[in-house]
Formats: sequence, structure tokens, C-alpha cells
Amino acid sequence: MMKPIIESKKLTKIYHNKSLKTIALDSVDLTVNKGEFIGIMGPSGAGKTTLLNLVASIDQPTSGKVVFKGEDISCLNNKALASFRRDHIGFLFQDFNLLHNMTIKDNIALPLSLQDVPAKEIIKRVEGLCQFLGIKDHLEKYPYQLSGGQKQRAAAARAMISNPSVILADEPTGALDSKSATIFLKYLEKLNRELGATILMVTHDPYTASFCKQIIFIKDGKIHTKLNKGNQRQEFYNRILDLLASMGGAIHEVDETFL
Repeated sequence: MMKPIIESKKLTKIYHNKSLKTIALDSVDLTVNKGEFIGIMGPSGAGKTTLLNLVASIDQPTSGKVVFKGEDISCLNNKALASFRRDHIGFLFQDFNLLHNMTIKDNIALPLSLQDVPAKEIIKRVEGLCQFLGIKDHLEKYPYQLSGGQKQRAAAARAMISNPSVILADEPTGALDSKSATIFLKYLEKLNRELGATILMVTHDPYTASFCKQIIFIKDGKIHTKLNKGNQRQEFYNRILDLLASMGGAIHEVDETFL
């Protein structure tokens, strides 16, 4: 039986502000196995990004723990945590986080350069991954010369270039129009399906979520329910809409021509 990549056990995060106590996450158990593509959804303030930050070791839990490939990362010191994030996690953000004074090729190659990977190996891996993601013709351009969708695919290439154990994505389509979002999501789905990328993605958008294999819905800091995709994305999208409506979450419907 395959060991999980990530397990959160009774994960709790409480914020204190003077006399006010806010329970952002309340005893959450979560398991992420290799090759899964999991979306995290829920109303604003439900604890979605808090969960992602705790899994990424960007924030520390009040109680409970995150176990990564059998190791409790909650016990690691700052230096070990930095190494853990560098070696095992690829990040995708809404605003791309590309360095504007570097070419797309250099942006993508940066994680490998920091690991002292030989130049020939870097070029081979960058060109191969960018061919896969449809941006090989843009490697010598700078971020400002690319569309939003192209920049997000470049960010995805940078996240994948060091073969991380998991990609953590926080609203990766939030800055994209519908067409660009669709193109990007199809490539993200391709990374999962053909390269076996393990992806954990926070999104408020049911259309974006419909590309995942499973959705975990969080409400009031707790896991409310889970949905598995099945075979039809249209049907999965409709089930996501129905569940969000029952939870009182904001619903953003999409032009059906994109489904």
C-alpha cells in the first residue's frame, strides 16, 4: 500500500487578537496521495488558505501536525523547513511571482540553479517541460511580454522543474480571463495525468475546481464534505455548484461554451 505524501492530523490554527479568538482551522484530518489532484473550496474565511499555508510549512499549527512522507514537519527548525520547501514543494500563486528582470527561461531554471544542477541538464529539463506546456517559443522573452495565461504556464513550469513531491496552488486562475484560465487548467490537468504531478489547489471558482479529481469543502474551519469527480466534468461542475449553494458560498457560473 502506497504511503501518503501528506497527512494532516487534528490540524488546528487559532489566532488571538487581544480578547478575540478566531479558530481558522479546527482539528482537520487530510490525506494526499501521490498523483492526486485535490481542490479545496469553501466560503470566504472558511480556512482554505490557512490549510494550504500549514501544509506548506509557511505557518505553524496551534496544535496537531503535518506529516510529509512519514516525517512530522512541525518539528523541523527554520533551516530544515527551508530545505523541505525547496526540495519537495512547488508553489503556484495568483500573481505568478515571476522575476521581471529575468527571461522566462531563467525564471524557470532558477530552482535548479540554486541546487547546482549542471547547465546542460538545466537546459534539457527547461526545454522539455516548456515544450510540454506549450511555451517553448517564449523562453527568451521577459514576463511583461507574455499574456497572463502564458505567465501562469511559465510559473507552473518553474513549480514543476525540480520534480517536487507536490504542487500547492493558491487561486492560480484568479488573475486570468476565462479563455486563458481554460488553457492553463487543461495544461495543469495534463501535468497531473501524464507526468503524475500531485496537486493541492485552493480555489473559490467551481469551474476551476471541476478540473480536479476530488474537491474538499471546508466550512467554519472543518472539512464539511468531499466530492469525487467521476467521468464527466460537466456533471461534476453542476454538483459543485449545488453543494456550494447549499453551503451558502459565493457562486460564479461560467459560460457553458468553456465546459
